[in-house]
Amino acid sequence: MSDARDDSAEILEELFAVIESRKEELPDDSYTTTLFTHEKGENYVLEKLGEETTELLLAAKDDDHEELAHESADIVYHLLVLLSMKGMDLDDLLAELESRR
Repeated sequence: MSDARDDSAEILEELFAVIESRKEELPDDSYTTTLFTHEKGENYVLEKLGEETTELLLAAKDDDHEELAHESADIVYHLLVLLSMKGMDLDDLLAELESRR
């Protein structure tokens, strides 16, 4: 079980590193770049989080496990983008979660 948890933490770390890289490099063909450069700014990411949350709730209500996993991943991704926009990182999130344990 610990191997799966280690892999999960590694996936989150890799994802956040990619988000940070996209924020710095702003490649043209990246959805993440779009989030960082959209004319609505931070509000665009907040709207995306709202949309994904609604989709997550509907998937949960419908007991659609595949869609629930998909929408959960979308929320985590957009949350990490928001943290990056705010100058935070994965360690900030993990420290808060750990303090609640």
